[in-house]
Parts: sequence; structure tokens; C-alpha cells
Amino acid sequence: MVSEKTRVSRIMPCSVNLLTVASKTERDAMTAGAMFISEDPPLFVVSVQKGILTHRLIEETGQFVLNVASTEQTGLAKQLGHEKVGDKFREFGIATGIARVVQAPTIIGSFASIECKVVTSLPAANFTVYVVEAVEFTVNEDLSPLVWDLNRYYGLGKEMK
Repeated sequence: MVSEKTRVSRIMPCSVNLLTVASKTERDAMTAGAMFISEDPPLFVVSVQKGILTHRLIEETGQFVLNVASTEQTGLAKQLGHEKVGDKFREFGIATGIARVVQAPTIIGSFASIECKVVTSLPAANFTVYVVEAVEFTVNEDLSPLVWDLNRYYGLGKEMK
């Protein structure tokens, strides 16, 4: 049950990202929110809960991919939003591609894949907040990005002028 105090975190619309990370022997994926903090250099901020595989792998490798979910990946975003143990790529049938710079996989069918390297991090409650620099990216403009607002998923609509 969501308390009134924590409900505030659901009122700010945010991007839906499928964060992927890999070491030489392990890989993981999770749904994550992210926001940009600088255009030049391209910096983003992402928080990851301590004590999960994704966190351990980021701490080990210092890099990951933010796969900006497409509207076609709503189901996957929901699945990866729940903590699970095991190979999520196999369990959910996630098709992957090869990143150009980092060792984490990209997720095929995403609106964009942003390859990131950790610049710095800081603890915040039971999370680590990572400031990352985008070192490479690909985008599929034939797809539409997915956003999250009021605990629901939405596709982006028409441009407002």
C-alpha cells in the first residue's frame, strides 16, 4: 500500500528506461527512471536500490545502458519493475544487441539505447544515485518512447505548440 507521503513520487512524469548491465560472467536488467542534468556534456542521473544484482554489477563495472522503452515494451517494463532473481533475459525472452562502447547489452525494440559510464555516485537512503555520462547512443525514431505518470504508462502524443 502506498502511503500519502510516498505518493508524491508518482506525480512527476518520467521516462521509462530498461537499464541493462553486465560483467564478464553476469548480467541483469531492471526498469529505472532517469533524467538529464546536462546537455554538454550529456549527463543523466539514475538511482538504483542497494543490495540487488543490478547495483552490484554497476559498482563492479561502472557502466550500463539506459534503453529508453518504446510503447511496444510496456509489458517488459512492468515485468522488469518487479525484483526477480535469475536470468531475466531468458525468463522474459529479451532480445539483445551489442553496445558499441560499454559491455552491457542493448535491448532490441527500444526507442533508444544510451550507453553510460558512471561519473560519480552518492548514497541516498537505501539507494545509490549515479551521475552518468552518455558515451554513445542509438535511436529508432520509428518508435515512440514510453512515459510513466500517476503509476500508469503512457505513450507520447502529439507535439504541443
